[in-house]
Formats: sequence, C-alpha cells, structure tokens
Amino acid sequence: MLYVQKFGGSSVANAERVFNVARRIADTYWKGNQVVAVLSAQGDTTDQLIQKANEINPNPSKRELDMLMSTGEQQSVALMAMALQKLGLNAVSLTGRQIGLRSSSTHGAAHIRSIDPERIYSELERNNIVIAAGFQGVNRYDDITTLGRGGSDTTAVALAAVLEADFCEIYTDVDGIYTADPHVVKTARKLDEISYDEMLELASLGAKVLATRSVELAKKYQVPLVVRSSMSDAEGTIVKEEAKVESTYISGLAMDKNVASISIIGIRNEPGMAYKMFSLLAKRKIIVDIILQSIGRGATKDIAFTVTKNDLPLAVKLLTDNRTKLGFEDISYDDRIVKVSVVGAGMASHPGVASMLFEALYAGGVNIMMISTSEIKISVLIDEREAEAAANMVHDRFFTGSAAIDARR
Repeated sequence: MLYVQKFGGSSVANAERVFNVARRIADTYWKGNQVVAVLSAQGDTTDQLIQKANEINPNPSKRELDMLMSTGEQQSVALMAMALQKLGLNAVSLTGRQIGLRSSSTHGAAHIRSIDPERIYSELERNNIVIAAGFQGVNRYDDITTLGRGGSDTTAVALAAVLEADFCEIYTDVDGIYTADPHVVKTARKLDEISYDEMLELASLGAKVLATRSVELAKKYQVPLVVRSSMSDAEGTIVKEEAKVESTYISGLAMDKNVASISIIGIRNEPGMAYKMFSLLAKRKIIVDIILQSIGRGATKDIAFTVTKNDLPLAVKLLTDNRTKLGFEDISYDDRIVKVSVVGAGMASHPGVASMLFEALYAGGVNIMMISTSEIKISVLIDEREAEAAANMVHDRFFTGSAAIDARR
C-alpha cells in the first residue's frame, strides 16, 4: 500500500523529534508499504526566517520572501532523509519543484495548479522513501511560491489524490480532532470520525488542526484522511464523507480570534449600494464573512460585516476614501471581538440548537453582537474578554450538559 504521511513543524522541531518521526516512517516502510512523507519547516524556523527578512527589509517583495521561506522546508526534508539513511534505509529529499508541483503566481498564498508525479513514481520504483517539501511549488515563470497557512497539509492531500494513495495521514501535536481546542476547553473529547463537511466548517471557523484547502481537496477527490499524533501510537480521527452520529448532534466548537467587524451607518437605501461597497473590497481581495443589514429607515440603512484583522486597516481606508461615492453617514469598527461557532451535520434535523447555544451564553452573562447561520453551523460574535469562558460554557452545554443527555435518548 502507498501511504502519504505529513508531519508538522512541532513534530520535527529538534534532532530527537526528527529521529522519532524517522522511526515512524521506517515502521510503515518495513511493513511492506511505500511511503511519501511531506514535511513542514522545523519548529519556529518560519518565524525566524520572517524575522531575518525584517532585519534587512521591513517591506520585502513577496517573491523574495517566498524564496527565503521555502528554505525552511528544504532543511527539514534533507535532515529527515539523513536520519532515515542513518537507520539503514534509502531515502531521497525532494523540493516542490522536484515533486512536480505547479502553482498559481500569487506569492505567499499560491494555489496548486497541477502535480506531475513522474519523479516520485521513479523514486518509489527504486524502493526509496520519498521525503517531499510541503508548502512550496513553482509558478509558470519557474519562480518559487509558497501555499500560505497550512500549505504542507494541502501539499500532502494533493499528493495523496494524484498518487491515489491508500491513506493520507496528517501527524500533529494532538492525537486527533477534538470537539474543541483542548488547550482552551479542558473537557474537550477526541472524535473517532468526522465528515468532510463538518471538518471544512470547523477549519474555516478557526479550528487549526487542518487547513481549509486541504479538507476541500480531500472532499473533492475522496482522499482517505486520518489525523494522528506524532508523539504517540493512539488511534486518530478519520475524516470521511459520512461520519457516524456522535452522542450529541454537533461535532465540535471552533473559536476564531482573527476577526474584526465594520459597521456602515446610514448608507443610501437604494438598489446597488451593497454591490458597490462589497465589489470595492473584493477588488482588493478582502474576504467578507458575516453580513448583517438592517431594515431600511426610509432613505438609509445600516450594514455590518466582518473581515480578518489583517484586512481591517485596508478595508476601513477603502470605505473611508469612497465615502462620498457610497454616500454613507459614518463608519465604525471593532477588532476586540471573537467568533465562536458550533458545527454539526445533525443540526439540519434537530431543532433547538440555536436556543441551547443562546441559553448557554445568556447563563454566563455573555452578550451577542452578531449571529450567522448555515445548515450545519451557528456563529456568534462576542467580546474577546469573554471568549474562553464562553467556549467552555457552550461546550459543556452540548457535550456534558442536558443537550448531550437529550441527544442520547
């Protein structure tokens, strides 16, 4: 069988952990399997490289930043190949270019266009273990690009899809996917399995265990995905098309701190105003999430929406600069908020989820600023000072309180 195994930066942070991962890869290989391992940069290497760049130029070109950032993964794969060779195994390290990964030209956030696996197949036929650099590729100009946050996850799933791997294992510093971040919610429990759709929602809402694009690819190409710990042999969490029903009808809770709200007060209440405003933001690639529009007050209405904190300064500037064109009275923003969300495929057939969520927040004295819903998720914006307490209260309501009891009946 063919395994694609991805190991994150914390899993290969030092020599001891490199050899720990090397032995895990070796165990898989010794059982008669072919292995393609995808690695991230070691530990804090990426942050250190960014710091080095800032020491030279606080505003470097994105092309040169990608050239620099890609060296982190190349160090990891070379060191891992050396570790496997010391264990008596044949291993070869390959860069993004060498694994045939072609990407778009957006430096810092490139998308995978295609993968030519010829070199990988060639190495596997020679019984080599392939150690592939995650996070990187090359564009049509042969310039090195990076794939953005979670890029190594995306590389691993894309390789598993192209190679038609039997398993794609994502190794991290936790032993699977939990009902909430176990560092924040101490009562969080590990899930045996979760659906692609639920995992996609959790990833997009702030859960950091898997990158959103990797889950999108896994769902599109039906890649068998398992999230496991690189520090233990515990069974992980399977991400699949349909997951069994858990003891309650939500699968998890996510918390996103990278969110800010913008309120446009007194915009003209006439057709096309929302289009003019949001197209202005779209042209600068600013992603808008929750949108709330008030009922018109005669000639005007109010619109509130959320963006990432990184996009907030540019969004406010664009809107302020176009105030006359858009014809609104005032603009305000708030970057001291957090988005808390509950996700579960069971919501579609179980009424009362919103009521239980709001009840838990009310019991804790937490005020809700904005609400967003879909078929399988409910998100609320709250004050950042109340975020962790709110996450624990909501989790307890669904997983250890009466909601969990009701669901088991």
